[in-house]
Amino acid sequence: MSFKGIVRELMEIKDGLGSLSRRGLEGKHWRSRTRSHIAPDQGLTCESVEQGQWANLPPELLLDIIQRVEESETSWPARTVVVFCAAVCRSWRDVTKEIVQTPEQCGRLTFPISLKQPGPRDLPIQCYIKRDRPTSTFRLYFGLTPSEDEKDKLLLAARKIRRATGTDFVISLVADDFSRASNAYVGKLRSNFLGTKFTIYDSQPPYDAALKTNGRSTRRFHSKQVSPRVPACNYSIATVSYELNVLRTRGPRRLHCVMHSIPVSAIQDRGSAPTPKSFPQSFDENFSPSPDSKGKDPVTNFSSTSLSEPPAAVLGEPLTLKNKAPRWHEQLQCWCLNFRGRVTVASVKNFQLVAAVEPHHNVPAAEQDKVILQFGKIGKDIFTMDYRYPLSAFQAFAICLSSFDTKPACE
Repeated sequence: MSFKGIVRELMEIKDGLGSLSRRGLEGKHWRSRTRSHIAPDQGLTCESVEQGQWANLPPELLLDIIQRVEESETSWPARTVVVFCAAVCRSWRDVTKEIVQTPEQCGRLTFPISLKQPGPRDLPIQCYIKRDRPTSTFRLYFGLTPSEDEKDKLLLAARKIRRATGTDFVISLVADDFSRASNAYVGKLRSNFLGTKFTIYDSQPPYDAALKTNGRSTRRFHSKQVSPRVPACNYSIATVSYELNVLRTRGPRRLHCVMHSIPVSAIQDRGSAPTPKSFPQSFDENFSPSPDSKGKDPVTNFSSTSLSEPPAAVLGEPLTLKNKAPRWHEQLQCWCLNFRGRVTVASVKNFQLVAAVEPHHNVPAAEQDKVILQFGKIGKDIFTMDYRYPLSAFQAFAICLSSFDTKPACE
C-alpha cells in the first residue's frame, strides 16, 4: 500500500473513532476537545474500539510509518494526520508520543500538552488573538494573521469575568466551555481591584515537586459547592505587576512578570525549563465518595478565601521578565519599539518582554537581548502574540490577557 493510501486509511479510522466517541460516556468532553483542533491527550483507549489490521503491524514498520508521517506533515491543518496516528490504538499512540518532540525541540505544536511546554529557543512560535467584545471572550489561534476562510487552528480561549474585587480570565482548550469542572479547563488569570497585579494559576503543577510540597494547600475550589470528585485545582505559577502611573509622567506601561515555576537557570548555558509530559490524571481516586453516600455525590463547600495559595515551588531563584523600554520618536511624537513587522497599530497594550537579570546570574548577553514574548495590535480586536523558550503558549497567553484588563492607575 502506498504512503497516501496509508494516510487515507488513517483518516477513515479517525472518522470511526469520532462516531464511537459520540456514543461513549465521555462523548461530551471528546466533542468539545475536537472542536479546538487539538489532539486529545486522554481519550479513547484501545479497548473501546476494534483495532483491526493496523494494531498488529510489526514494530519496525509501525515506527517507519509514523516517522514518515511526522516528517512530512509539519504544519496545520495537514498535521492532523499525526493526530490520527495517535488515535488508532494504544500501540500507535505510544509510538507517536515517543516520536513527536516538544515545541522546544521541533518548534511545532501537536498535542494539547504542547501548550503547557516551553516554546523553541531560536525562532518564536507566531500566533494571534481575536477579541470578541460582546461575549468578553478571547481566542488564541496558531498562525501569522487571520486567514480568509477563518479556519485557523484554535489553541486556547479565555472568558473575562468581572467580580466585585477584581477580574478573572478563565482559560480553556475550547471556545464554548469555560467551566472549571470541564476537562478543557487549563487555568486562569486573576487581578486585584486596581488591575495592577495579576496572578496566573495553572490547573496542574509545573512538575512533580510542586504537587508533593504544595499539593494540599494549593487545591482550590470555587466558592460555590462542588463535588469533591471534580479536578478543580489551581497552582500559582506567576505574577504580573504593572507599575502605578497616576500622573502619567512615566510614559508607556511598565510591567514585571515573576515566573515562580521557571528558574532563572533556565536561560543560562545548558539550562532547562520544567516540561510537563502529560495532563494530570483524574482526581476520582483522591475524592471518591464514601460508602455512606448511597449513590449520592457528597458535596463539600470550600470558601475561596479559606485556602492559601502559595506559588508553585521552583528550584532556585525564579525568572523575572520586564518589558523592553521603548524609544521616543521625535518625528512621530510617540514611543516606538521594533516589532519586525508583526505589529502595525499603535496601542498602549503593545509590549515586548525580555529577561530581567543581574550580572551574578551569569546569563549570556545574547539571551538577555532576546525578546521572549511580543504582543501588539494589528487591527480592530486582533492582536499578534509571538513567544519562545522558556515560556509556554499557556503562560504567554495569560500574560497577554492581563493587558486587556482596565488599568486606570497605570496609564
